[in-house]
Amino acid sequence: MLSTRKITNLTGPGHTDRFGVGGTDLGAPAIAPDGHLVAVFGDTFEEDRVGGPGWRSPVVLLGDPGTLRTGIEWTASAGPGEYAAQVMAYRHMKRLRRRRITTVIPTDLLTVGDEMFLHVMACEGLGNVAWTEILRSRDGGRSWAETGTRWRGGLHGGLFQMLTWCRGDDGFVYAFTTGFRRDAGLLLHRVPEGRVTDPAAWEPWGFRDGAWAWGNPPTLVLDGRLGELSLRRVEGRWVLSFFDEGHYRIDVMVLAGPLDDLFRAPRAAALTGCDWGREDHSRGRVAQLYGGYVVPGSSLRELHLVVSQMHSESGHPYRAMQFRTDASPLTTGVMEP
Repeated sequence: MLSTRKITNLTGPGHTDRFGVGGTDLGAPAIAPDGHLVAVFGDTFEEDRVGGPGWRSPVVLLGDPGTLRTGIEWTASAGPGEYAAQVMAYRHMKRLRRRRITTVIPTDLLTVGDEMFLHVMACEGLGNVAWTEILRSRDGGRSWAETGTRWRGGLHGGLFQMLTWCRGDDGFVYAFTTGFRRDAGLLLHRVPEGRVTDPAAWEPWGFRDGAWAWGNPPTLVLDGRLGELSLRRVEGRWVLSFFDEGHYRIDVMVLAGPLDDLFRAPRAAALTGCDWGREDHSRGRVAQLYGGYVVPGSSLRELHLVVSQMHSESGHPYRAMQFRTDASPLTTGVMEP
């Protein structure tokens, strides 16, 4: 178990009211081409709970990366005026491309050159992904447009739904993927960074005829019941964090590169259950945690994570929070989970 403490709530009363963001979750962050912080959130409401007015998703907030240590401060939103608008044109519970779409959920952001890319899941009810697609921003995350790049929800047995991606030094973007149902492990893909929006350019990593190779049918690189994913480079290492549904915790791994053997790589829990304080208990039940996105500007010793919390029965609390953990012990060997 890593040494972890809560820094602050990132959303809700006193934090995101002026943007019309009361209750929300997720919050995957990336640095925009001009240096500010961009974070994308999921189902968002004007009140600090699940439900109520102002339902939209995805929602994007812009922040000051210089405020990382004390708690990210939001400076603007994607949308007209200060109100954080839905950055994709559709209506919840209405038909979109002949499918009844409940919501569109973001999975991760990527910056390549002067552009940012946002990967999303179009959902027909919770856990049922109709398709995934990529949006593009050319103004630092302030506005987004569809690229036309889409994959069917059932691709690779449904394990190409949730995605996290990161650029390497070799001209490729590497992506770990899994399903939205949190009942399976990870696949690995790569794509030339100049062809992110070309589905034909994406290559799976797989084992066949006694050897691992790009272009083979995809093979699980880590098993388990995994959910939200975050892959980022930190101090020359590759940090992978993810929600482990099977053990109800957020785990962190520190890798030399994306081709490391994840079954043997250093791994430890950063956060389990609701071990951050009694304030988060409601009606005698513990509110759920999920997410766990690495914040740019982190070090291994001070690794900042965006963590979500929701109480599924009462709908409150429903928010994103910032935690700091010390992942440096993972650079010296495998820790006990």
